[in-house]
Amino acid sequence: MIHMNKQSDRLILLVHEIYGINQHMIDVSRLFSEQGFDLICPNLLERKTPFDYSQEEMAYDHFMKNIGFAHAADNIKRLLVDIQDKYKSIYIVGFSVGATVAWLCSEEKGLNGIIGYYGSRIRDYLEVKPSCPTLLFFPEEEQSFHVNDIISRLDHDHISVHQFSGLHGFSNPYSSRYNENSAQKAFKEVVNFFKQTSNR
Repeated sequence: MIHMNKQSDRLILLVHEIYGINQHMIDVSRLFSEQGFDLICPNLLERKTPFDYSQEEMAYDHFMKNIGFAHAADNIKRLLVDIQDKYKSIYIVGFSVGATVAWLCSEEKGLNGIIGYYGSRIRDYLEVKPSCPTLLFFPEEEQSFHVNDIISRLDHDHISVHQFSGLHGFSNPYSSRYNENSAQKAFKEVVNFFKQTSNR
């Protein structure tokens, strides 16, 4: 688990990718901490070491067989219940499978918003209707589905969707799919989202 305490009244629950808590998640944690947030990133994989990017298929199989979206979301929801009285503002930010987990938590009370980076499996849970402001980022294309088809079905209250140049993982500087320009644009949207929703 990563726990960064800034003595803030604002918290981010960060939900990692299939790889676990790797250097990318550590860097993202620091980046959000610099924005004045306390931050908690629980280790949903229950492994001491993260998977390497070369182990993508193994990491995905491990997540799907041993954790799964519902179980991961339940863990985040329980954590939310435990800490929500301590903060004025709480956000869930997720990357890839973490974005889908954040999406599954978006109907919970006590959230100021959720942010999801390339949550491709959101397409399996389109019945979810977020009750808090929701910011979703998708790449131009995904290997397993047509992005525009999903975006067209996410036209609901509370949801703002942005599509950026690049592929799944465009915001991860450790990935071969990194797109610096798209990553910077997405983070700018994140900062604006925090400003717009922090007093909700």
